[in-house]
Amino acid sequence: MISVGGTQLAEGKDFDSLGALVAKREVRQLNEEEAQLVASALTETSPTVTSVTEKPFTSKPQAPFMTSTLQQEAGRKLRLSAQMAMRTAQRLYESGWITYMRTDSTTLSEEAINAARSQAKELYGAEYVPDAPRRYDRKVKNAQEAHEAIRPAGDSFRTPEEAARSLKGDELRLYELVWMRTVASQMNDARGTQAQVRFEATLGASAAALNGTDVVLQSNGRVISFPGYRRVYVEGADDPEAELADAEKILPALSENDAVNVAEAEAKSHTTQPPARYTDASIVKKMEELGIGRPSTYAAVISTIQDRGYVWKKGTALVPSFTAFAVVKLLEEHFAELVDYNFTASMEDGLDAIAAGTEESLPWLTRFYFGHDADGVAGFGLHEAVSGQLTDIDPVEINSIPIGDDPASGTPIVARVGKFGPYLKRGDDTASLREDTLPDELTPVEAAMILDAPQDDRSLGLDPETGLDIFIKAGRFGPYVQLGELVDGEKPKTASLLSTMTVEHVTLDDALQLLSLPRSVGKDPESGEEIFAQNGRYGPYLTRAKDSRSLTTEEEMFTVNLEQALALFAQPKKGRGRGIAKPPLKELGPDPATGEPMLVKDGRFGPYVTDGTTNASLRTGDSIEEITVERAAELLAIRREAGPAKKRAKKATKKKKATKKKAAAKKKPAAKKAPAKKAATKKTAAELAAQSRSEDERPVPESGGPDTDS
Repeated sequence: MISVGGTQLAEGKDFDSLGALVAKREVRQLNEEEAQLVASALTETSPTVTSVTEKPFTSKPQAPFMTSTLQQEAGRKLRLSAQMAMRTAQRLYESGWITYMRTDSTTLSEEAINAARSQAKELYGAEYVPDAPRRYDRKVKNAQEAHEAIRPAGDSFRTPEEAARSLKGDELRLYELVWMRTVASQMNDARGTQAQVRFEATLGASAAALNGTDVVLQSNGRVISFPGYRRVYVEGADDPEAELADAEKILPALSENDAVNVAEAEAKSHTTQPPARYTDASIVKKMEELGIGRPSTYAAVISTIQDRGYVWKKGTALVPSFTAFAVVKLLEEHFAELVDYNFTASMEDGLDAIAAGTEESLPWLTRFYFGHDADGVAGFGLHEAVSGQLTDIDPVEINSIPIGDDPASGTPIVARVGKFGPYLKRGDDTASLREDTLPDELTPVEAAMILDAPQDDRSLGLDPETGLDIFIKAGRFGPYVQLGELVDGEKPKTASLLSTMTVEHVTLDDALQLLSLPRSVGKDPESGEEIFAQNGRYGPYLTRAKDSRSLTTEEEMFTVNLEQALALFAQPKKGRGRGIAKPPLKELGPDPATGEPMLVKDGRFGPYVTDGTTNASLRTGDSIEEITVERAAELLAIRREAGPAKKRAKKATKKKKATKKKAAAKKKPAAKKAPAKKAATKKTAAELAAQSRSEDERPVPESGGPDTDS
């Protein structure tokens, strides 16, 4: 529906980024009640066709792949990260399946053009191939066209069916993508018809409250009469709605003044979506548009910002961390030239000029670093730009990311990045933030709730037996309780929280129960050995000397009796003493690379994905509930690329060789060594951002709670 009572209905473009209506034209926005009223009234009408518009369209094939477009399409269609796409392409290139994969050229050699045309003609018919070859000459400044476009290798291409005999998994899928794009680039245009039909209807008396009962509806269709290159390949889209709009939709044959029946009408709400987060594919596209980087550096840049903790992945989306906000704030306020989009592009221009021989390297680098060369020609002056600003930087201010004011007190709340991760600060109150907190979705209300929640390192009360405080703390392996404080290096007794407990709700009674472990169940009447119930890395279990058996639930540690314990020990050990293997947390389906089923399991250091041979831990931002087949396959592929973990080699004891005594040589006076000067360590932007947290602002967490029995 496009209008009611002669007034156009608001569309997505009529709203700003905050959802406020900002249309310059007169538009109307229906609320839920009005929309339901229209839907109900429409079923009682017979709309009339007022216009039918048809116009032909053609669609041209895309150019063959260069590095950036290969990474984008591999991300959209195969769900491969830029780094994984390049690793896979590297293997295909090294084994002779595709041409060189680092190029910004879309040009095909005559050999490749002939191979693509002949294969398209052979597989789909002569009508799918144009009379003259298609040529894609990329008119882009500084394009490095030493290599041709990425295509299947050789003067005749191996089809995906032929490749399947030798390739598997990601390599086969990426080769098929390259093959399809190359062959499609030499095929005819797709042709079709776009149709638009408009209807008018007058609603009945039941819709009188609408202040206008004449409505106009519109339906759009798209029919492809000749598929052309689409028979082989259709480019993906970063926007799912755009991809849907490109799909074929056939409308029935209608003429003006035809009346139609409304079989069903449904009122649907539409929410304006914010711009999508960057993915590997879309950020490569943006970098290319801005002239940042080169084909060989796109994947490395994306990998680097993840390795440094500036961004993390949620599914395929790249999410900035609080560290990223602090670093960007530092750079924008004190080194604006360095983060100007034109800076990197202009620097690339200079390097290209050196490569082309039109610029000398030493004078250019001198101007770039010192601000002028030997002849006095001015340049950027990186050294002065950086060193001159360092003394003006306030680390605390730079590292304060405003969240908003506390709804109750009005006190400003800021997020900061400390030595042990991100945290919130409100006056003197602080609270840790999870590493996977989404900065843009953290509201003042949510921040206040986190600050007001019970924090770690609080006292739960006194132990009745010892009179010592019992604390709740956070450690490397999760929250735990501790009896007393560290005195003279003696480690206090600790116990991990059970999986059913939370830091906020654990009580003194809970803590006393946990600290009672290991609990004596009784003595084995035959051997006289004592049996204990306790908690460990792999869950609750019983011990009898060196023998052990797993318990089914954590509650059994406190309830199991001697008779039940003896019955368990009477059963044979399973799984080499580790009890019955835990069931998987989630089943994901076959791994595209190996064909083996992928499972999410709970391990010693948290959840991990496995195909039975390779194990890969879930990363920050990955959740058991949301992890996809593509993400699991990517984690396993990265783990395989890294190879097996290297074992620490034992140092062999060196045998002392017997030496023959020589006549004592005359000793030379020892030369005096000048004391070595220790180079001053230059701090990175991230370190400056982290410097703001002083030791008295936030207590340093313990090195960790128990990871085994207490």
